[in-house]
Order: sequence, then C-alpha cells, then structure tokens
Amino acid sequence: MNAIFRLTLCASATLVLATPVLGQSVQRLTFESEALGRAFPYTVYLPAGYEDGDLDYSVLYLLHGANGNEQNWVTSGKVVPTLNALIADGEIPPVVVVMPGGGNNWWADGNDEPMQTAFFDDLIPHVEDQYNVITERSGRMIAGLSAGGFGTTNFVLQYPDMFVSAAALSPAVYDPTPPSHSSAHRSVVFQTDGAFDQEVWDSLNWPSFIEGYLEQDTVVPLYINSGDHDTFDIAYHAAVLYQRLREHQPTNVEYRVVDGDHEWSVWADTIGDAVSYMTGYASWPRARDAEVN
Repeated sequence: MNAIFRLTLCASATLVLATPVLGQSVQRLTFESEALGRAFPYTVYLPAGYEDGDLDYSVLYLLHGANGNEQNWVTSGKVVPTLNALIADGEIPPVVVVMPGGGNNWWADGNDEPMQTAFFDDLIPHVEDQYNVITERSGRMIAGLSAGGFGTTNFVLQYPDMFVSAAALSPAVYDPTPPSHSSAHRSVVFQTDGAFDQEVWDSLNWPSFIEGYLEQDTVVPLYINSGDHDTFDIAYHAAVLYQRLREHQPTNVEYRVVDGDHEWSVWADTIGDAVSYMTGYASWPRARDAEVN
C-alpha cells in the first residue's frame, strides 16, 4: 500500500529519519543544545491521529543505557509495536514518546558533558515548543533502563514537581559502589584524573537526593524492576531503593523481579507493563488550549 506523508519541520530541528507505521510515525531528529554546545539527537514516536492536530498528548521521556543511542528502544526494545498494541487495545492512551540520545553520560552533570542540564533546560523546552504535548506535570513521564534507570531515579528525586510518574528498568542504582565490571568505572562522568572517583559517584547517586525528596509533599509513583539473574546484582540494589520508597509511599511504588539477566529481552518484555503503570497516572489526550482545573 502506498501512502503520502507530509512532514513540516521547524528551523530548529533537523530530520534524520521518518518511518510511518500503522498510522503512527517515528522520527529521528536533532536540535541544537545550548548546554552541550552541539546537536542533541532524539527519536520521537507520534501516535496515530497526532497529525489531526487538535489534541495535546502526555509525553514519555524514555532513556537508554550506557553507551546507547536514541534508536535503541526502537531497534532492540521493540517499543513501537508494544505502544501500538497497547493503544489499539485501549490499555493506554495515545502518547508521545521522546527517546533522547545521551551517549555514555549517564544522564548526569558529572565530569563530562552536562547531560542532566541539557535534558531539563534544552530537551524538555524543545519538545514542549515543537510538539502537541501537555506542558504540565500531569502530562510528563520519565523512564529508562540501566544507566537510564539511574538517570530516571535521580531526576524524579530531584525534580518531583516535573513528572507525574516514572519507571526504572534494571536501574544502575548501586549503593554504595558499582560492581567492578560496570561501565560506571570506565565512564568519564565518574572519573577524576582518569580513575573512578567514589566521591563523585556518591554525589550523583540517588542516596544524595532521597532525603530532599522525602521532605517534600509531592509523590512520584515509580515502577521498578530487575532480572533475577542480573549480572550486576541489580535485583538487590533495586530492592534497596524500592524499600526506601515503600516506607514513604507504600501505594505508589511497585517492584517486579522477572526471569532474565541485564539484557534487552527483560526490557522489551516489560516496557509495556511499565508504560501501563505510568499512564495510569498521566493525563489522557485533551483538546488544545483546554482549561486545566
């Protein structure tokens, strides 16, 4: 079947790839990030009906792991057919999904590029300017795997007023120290003079932010999981995070242990469950310029 697709691009974004499937579109783009001083790549999933242009949608920011890129969730995580099926079955509302490319920066402002600053100061404003998305907390979700789960956890604990829900899949939330074969030891983000620096890790890891989160009133529902044979013992480390949050928000945190290692089969098989959980708290599509009560 032949189809004609019309793409209108703003001057601030460069189209790299557009793949129309089953009424939705997947576009790979870049925009200029002031914080990074370079192009910031991302892939965006736009649900069927988006081109009608009369609705604003909730947006999910979906982060990859260490050394990953903005296409991983599409190519390895098979997220597009998962989203299509969930939306078609009415299990989740249509959503916009933004998959940024963060390289090996662990979504942190460590001893490399300021990726956390770029995410909040550049990416979110760009998305909310260029796409038909809800620009309040009720319409923002955040999720990620491994190093992306590390970033997700830290983002939520530091900025709970930004996200209505979140999911951390096999999150690299090692406390106190990453295992020796974790890429954290080889990432410039956590190094000083070319060697892993425990103090830098501690300053960027979730225990540094948890007390501030617990002291404020906003609760971010969080879905956490891990493979039971995870080579980095994340089933244990994730359970520590889960228990700390469960004591604070017992009805707003979930933990799943599934069969598998630290691998794409775990994340591809569970992203649907995670998205279903997150969208249970998010706004459904609403008419443009609708009043928010």
